[in-house]
Amino acid sequence: MTTNSPTALITGGTSGIGRATANQLAKLGFHVLVVGRNAERGEKTVSEIRAAGGQAAFIASDLGDAASARSVATKALELGNGTVDVLVNNAGIFPFGATHEMTEKDFDRVFSLNVKAPYFLVAELAPRMAGRGKGAIVNVSTMVADYGAPGMSLYGASKAAINLLTKAWAAEYGPRGVRVNAVSPGPTRTEGTDAMGEGLEQLASQAPARRPASADEIAEAIVFLATERSSFIHGAKLAVDGGRTAI
Repeated sequence: MTTNSPTALITGGTSGIGRATANQLAKLGFHVLVVGRNAERGEKTVSEIRAAGGQAAFIASDLGDAASARSVATKALELGNGTVDVLVNNAGIFPFGATHEMTEKDFDRVFSLNVKAPYFLVAELAPRMAGRGKGAIVNVSTMVADYGAPGMSLYGASKAAINLLTKAWAAEYGPRGVRVNAVSPGPTRTEGTDAMGEGLEQLASQAPARRPASADEIAEAIVFLATERSSFIHGAKLAVDGGRTAI
């Protein structure tokens, strides 16, 4: 597809926060490339964006290792006519359970998707952004990377790594025009969290907002950091958690 629009690559872009982000960026004129495992969901997301007048394409990947991350980057550059202007590292898994219940397979699976995939996507794309003197990377973290919580050691640890990488990448690529920031959501109502049932409401009740966020509310923060509206923000972690980490 030939386009002169800026290109945004969004991992986990076929549902929840990722899909809401894709929709909002498409409305702003971005050519959005959504990455996901489910082809049916991917094509539906793309079709809906196109039906609304936007530009979109689907890239199928499980982002399970460095090779798959590199492959996604290569495909994104091809679809974006050689450039990716915005990278949103949103894909992630969040198994909850006590540390002694987690297996090595669980550990590897969480860190592969939540840390390794973003790491190698940035490794592929950030130098290209820096070579052009501009670009934005937004990493999606979580409030449970900021405090200890039973049953969230593995997920929280993976996102704590993302928080540090956000600062490291800002220091590394910021001087050459690439802004790197993170959004740290609280409990959010998505297809992925529906299985939590009342647990989501209970988690949300601990924050001043006293309710879960919608995917669109989190996407608003991601879009803010992805665009020139946040032109002087580098290496920040924006809490969008209803105030949970403020108390």
